[in-house]
Amino acid sequence: MTNAPADSGLFEPARLGPLHLPNRLVMAPLTRNRAAADGVPGPLMATYYAQRASAGLIIAEATTPNAVGRTYPGIPAIHGAAHVAGWRRVTDAVRAEGGRMFLQLQHGGRVGHPDNSGLTPIAPSPVPLPETIHTPTGRQEAVTPREMTLADIETTVADFAAAARNAIEAGFEGVEVHAANGHLLHQFLAANTNHRTDAYGGPVSRRIRFVVEVVRAVAAAIGPARVGLRISPGNTVNGIEEGATGDIYPALVEALADSQLAYLHLVFADPGRPPFHELRRAWPGTLIANPALGRGEPLPHDGGRRAGERLLAAGADLIALGRAFLANPDLVERLRIGAPLNQVRDEYAMYTGGATGYTDYPTLAAGAPVAQMN
Repeated sequence: MTNAPADSGLFEPARLGPLHLPNRLVMAPLTRNRAAADGVPGPLMATYYAQRASAGLIIAEATTPNAVGRTYPGIPAIHGAAHVAGWRRVTDAVRAEGGRMFLQLQHGGRVGHPDNSGLTPIAPSPVPLPETIHTPTGRQEAVTPREMTLADIETTVADFAAAARNAIEAGFEGVEVHAANGHLLHQFLAANTNHRTDAYGGPVSRRIRFVVEVVRAVAAAIGPARVGLRISPGNTVNGIEEGATGDIYPALVEALADSQLAYLHLVFADPGRPPFHELRRAWPGTLIANPALGRGEPLPHDGGRRAGERLLAAGADLIALGRAFLANPDLVERLRIGAPLNQVRDEYAMYTGGATGYTDYPTLAAGAPVAQMN
């Protein structure tokens, strides 16, 4: 039995601001730690992204806007001329294959270490990450971050805007501001990492302020049609306990609803739960939904296709898949014809470097089997 995969909204064209997307499948940002020690993307990264250029849109991996925001070894950056040049080689390679790219901007906040960045991490409050963190010499206990001053906040907002300008210079179509997964912007939103009593802490109306300021500054720098925002309501990764999740995200979306951003990117989206529908109703623009496929569970045999189709039917505009694109450079074609998928080799996902588990996943054209999925 086959899936009749061509009968799917996933393969319909779409518009994203001025961009024409040939399909509604988005490659989600995936940290793979393959940049050079100084954060410059190299030729291997250009190959990796060019292999996946058939995605309707590629959102390139989390990239730091300044030195102190670096999370782990091998993380790319976008705050220096060499970073811009390295990323330009990547975007040129993707464009040559007909693809389109946004770049995710991520500041780690307390998710960092002096052995990774050379600096003490900064965060809303001096609350350390409650787990170890990967460094060049192995996993180490996290350090207590320095609480950001108002001057630090102002500088960081400016760094995000400058990084966005650099991304456009590097050939990206736009940027995604990362306010999810326990990193700096998410730390401002969460009650257990934001103990501030000034204008950036306390009630929800003040905890969302930093995120709003960053997004608006980035939009002012490169135009709102080039800017997306990623959120992960209720996500507890990296020791986050939001508190008042049901209040935080409606308030944040309302504050930015009139900004004419390119999109809102909702992580672990589930059309069977009320938050998805509440945020869909509140957000007037394009909604990218990353389906909830089970954290830590094996990738579904269909790569998340059925979950994506349910989200489209529930009102999402585009569907972001991560692991399926990692293991299948030609994912769009595989899903279109119902071919089986490569499985993710988790042991090579991060921190290993090199082509193994990165650019060596086979395509159908390279001789992978073409029997259809059930």
